[in-house]
Amino acid sequence: MEADAATPDHQKSPAEIEGLIKDGVRLIDVRQDYEFDAAHIAGAERIGLETLAEQRDQFDPAVPVIFYCRVGNRSDMAADAFVSGGYDVSTLQGGIAARVAEGKGIEPADGYVSEPGQAAAILEAKARTS
Repeated sequence: MEADAATPDHQKSPAEIEGLIKDGVRLIDVRQDYEFDAAHIAGAERIGLETLAEQRDQFDPAVPVIFYCRVGNRSDMAADAFVSGGYDVSTLQGGIAARVAEGKGIEPADGYVSEPGQAAAILEAKARTS
């Protein structure tokens, strides 16, 4: 995929991310715990955006990283901060929502992409159990 003026170079499509995951990149979900619990990409670690900077020393600049979130806003912020530090980073363009829309797998298999905000997550959980 060629980047255009509206797409930062670090953004990769869900199909491109599949190849990078198979190559063994470090996959980081920067969403909240409840969002990660609702659905995540297999093999992902959850390091919330709010604590990511504090954990920078746990990243090896030689190991490529993919950040993702729900639709891409939070992961773009993470990528911007890490790119400026010389890290090899990519983001999932459109976030996990785009991945699900393209029929790519998530864990748990019956999971769902949670709306941001804890109140929204609680309402979604209640609706799913009714």
